[in-house]
Amino acid sequence: MAAKDLGKCDIAIVGGGLAGGLAALALAAKRPDLDVRLVEPGPIGGNHVWSFFDSDIAKKHRWLVAPLVRYHWDKYGVIFPAHRRTLRMGYKSITGEALAEAVAAALPEDHIIAEKAKHVAPDHVLLARGGRLSARHVLDARGAVKNPSFDCGWQKFVGQALTIAGGHGVDRPVVMDAGVEQVDGYRFIYLLPFDAETLFVEDTYYSDGGDLDVAAIRDRIADYAAARQWQVTAVTREETGVLPVVIGGDFDRLWPQSDRTARIGTRAGSFHATTGYSLPDAVRTAAALPELADRRDLVAVLRARAAASWRRQRFYRMLGAMLFRAAEPDERYRIFQRFYRLPSGLIARFYAGQSRTADKLRILSGKPPVPVGRALAALRRFDWK
Repeated sequence: MAAKDLGKCDIAIVGGGLAGGLAALALAAKRPDLDVRLVEPGPIGGNHVWSFFDSDIAKKHRWLVAPLVRYHWDKYGVIFPAHRRTLRMGYKSITGEALAEAVAAALPEDHIIAEKAKHVAPDHVLLARGGRLSARHVLDARGAVKNPSFDCGWQKFVGQALTIAGGHGVDRPVVMDAGVEQVDGYRFIYLLPFDAETLFVEDTYYSDGGDLDVAAIRDRIADYAAARQWQVTAVTREETGVLPVVIGGDFDRLWPQSDRTARIGTRAGSFHATTGYSLPDAVRTAAALPELADRRDLVAVLRARAAASWRRQRFYRMLGAMLFRAAEPDERYRIFQRFYRLPSGLIARFYAGQSRTADKLRILSGKPPVPVGRALAALRRFDWK
């Protein structure tokens, strides 16, 4: 039976996560002449909180994320066994709900297709229920593709928004509290104070394995709260994630030249290789799309952008190799403890994926926080592509 024809549009975006949602918003704002459709079976944005430093986003692109920001702080802190620090740097959070509301307001209701894509091609999408949507361009934004040929560590987490009777007393985000027991690799707690009685607590691991024991981590979050004598009365949201920390891999295997379907976001390999953060790249790509939308060679342009980003991430992949290959799992925190003694500008550029040559030399200089022999062995094994 032939698939039901759902017509033709200018751009079909498959995937309503961060990259797909931002792309839809940018195109709706800057190219209202285009017929843009978004294919996403679940809630747009999902149940996620995305955070970023002000310096992650160029001033010319902040118009895209400013309406989505739900929380803002002017400083953040880190805690390590031998070092504590507060950095005066703007830090913001947006939520999946905010992204969903913005997309619903930007696109006509019938342009949001709440179905799963069964097949994605350069000029059409086949839906699970049998429909066919044709498009001048299809953008695949369905998230990261597992690639067994890649060398990866994993950043995995469980985060909960806790309601704490009488208040929690946390006045700024804590990006890393590594003063906790080191379990399953480098472990730290991430804190976001949404209001006086609501605290987002995320238990995060830089681990050799990608398995996520959600029940065990929930218990550790409860133990963390109990140790601080917080009276938790409710858990109002929970999110989980397993992000690849890519150490080595060939971009051509991630996105083969023979694949002529355009990709954006983590599907295109556009994320920070050390942190797994994808928001800065997602914003840059979305902001570029309105001017690129009329290009016949859009696939080639987006692939070239993604390949260039992959090459720029070589330094961060090398840091990942040092983290996972040169440091013992329960000693990995020492790498971050040393890093957070460096100048704040260097730290900001690192998170933005914009490290300068001098920054890279400074990060690598001095006595390494890992055994020298193991560090050299990790570098010898590193894939420099």
